[in-house]
Amino acid sequence: MTVGIWILGDQLTLQHPALNPESVDRGQARILLVESLEHVQQRPYHRQKLVLVWSAMRHFAADLRSQGWTVDYLEQAPSFARAVSEWCQQYQITELQVMEPADRSFHAIVSGLALPAKLHWLPNRQFLWSTTEFTAWAKPYRQLRLENFYREGRKRWQVLLTEDQEPVGGQWNFDPENRKPPKSGLQPPPAAQFLPDSITQTVIETVRSLELPLYGTLEPFHWPVTRSQALEALDQFLTVKLKTFGPYQDAMVSGQATMWHSLIAPVLNLGLLHPLEVIHRAEQAFYDNQAPIASVEGFIRQILGWREYMHGLHHYFPDTYPQSNWFEHDRSLPEFFWTGKTDLHCLQQCFQQIEAIGYSHHIQRLMILANFALIAGLDPWQVKEWFQATHLDAYDWVMETNVLGMGLFADGGKLASKPYAASANYINRMSNYCQSCRYDPKQRLGDRACPFNALYWDFLDRHEQKLQAQGRIGLILKQLQKMPDSDRAAIRDQAAHWQASWT
Repeated sequence: MTVGIWILGDQLTLQHPALNPESVDRGQARILLVESLEHVQQRPYHRQKLVLVWSAMRHFAADLRSQGWTVDYLEQAPSFARAVSEWCQQYQITELQVMEPADRSFHAIVSGLALPAKLHWLPNRQFLWSTTEFTAWAKPYRQLRLENFYREGRKRWQVLLTEDQEPVGGQWNFDPENRKPPKSGLQPPPAAQFLPDSITQTVIETVRSLELPLYGTLEPFHWPVTRSQALEALDQFLTVKLKTFGPYQDAMVSGQATMWHSLIAPVLNLGLLHPLEVIHRAEQAFYDNQAPIASVEGFIRQILGWREYMHGLHHYFPDTYPQSNWFEHDRSLPEFFWTGKTDLHCLQQCFQQIEAIGYSHHIQRLMILANFALIAGLDPWQVKEWFQATHLDAYDWVMETNVLGMGLFADGGKLASKPYAASANYINRMSNYCQSCRYDPKQRLGDRACPFNALYWDFLDRHEQKLQAQGRIGLILKQLQKMPDSDRAAIRDQAAHWQASWT
């Protein structure tokens, strides 16, 4: 009997349960990794994402072979269904072991394959909370909130706790200390960069030759693609960036794409790093006096809190969640999301860096890109698909909840406690984008008025009745209600003008 192990492209971890020597004999097993052309045609993927995933897969296959595993690597296979089925037949695979995918949609794809082998699911080891454990935590709550989940995670894994089980530093959350706007002359350290080796160069040429509707710039490519490079990128962040990560994690500066952010999400989501090792190393940086508690806690909350929360909710919410559209927004995505050709400087900055490296940080995603999509009334599914196509760290499990729930409030508050809608005032405070823009962030009406302002107040006006039930937005609605009818009508006209110009 030959046991088959199919390792998915985002499961490149030696903690994969099928690689446990106590559960499988290497001499009786074959490992399969597949590059599927059919899969990458679902949306116009960023070219660098294909290079990242395929190069990381090929490096991982080489690592497994060096450890004595028999590995079959299928490049440019027409589809997963055909590749896996033919492989099972060729090597007389009787049992196919697969680790549970992070994406619920891909689980359905694998389950629906007509395979000549018995499919055996193994538990996913790339997240701290299993879906069963998350469900057990979530069920007693009427409303699910990140803060409750995050504190439970801190206690469960004993992170940043005193001997008395109190939070180190006297509080659970230091977010108020981590919202500094960028000061003049702010110069963040450079991001870690890695030169492509021969494997990566081959993948780059492969992607260059593909006749597919891809997106983004192919080169220069500087992302980590191996376990050792991922660890090096983590070390660079902990020693160089973490100290000042907290204060400026929400800041945005023209020409500075990565700021103090770690950039480890793409490799973390591929399995090259494990969340607990990242958390423990960041925690140790605090105890070694390398970084203050506010920076360390803020970074750990993104992984132990937000990342685990997104994955848990992805599997907890019903299958219908991706169709969420509470505001009934239906405007098509403007073409400039793909071309980057817009005179709104904040959007232009985001589009340019995403095209160049497939990355934008969390405030750019939430308060520039998703905020614009929300107040402009763009179709939530189209926005989610755009994010997933253009960002290197994007998968269903993280983008559905992040974009639909947090960014667009399309679920009506199942995830977030309020819509994260904002006018140009927020962008002007937390960035220097407005300084180089033709629009005035302080004007609401007129040719030079920033479109974010009219769109913001028009959004509140259009959805006033629905938003009344959202307590955290009540003060803003009172300002809207104090406006003369003529002002509200002028705002509606201004917003309609912008929306028509983007059609």
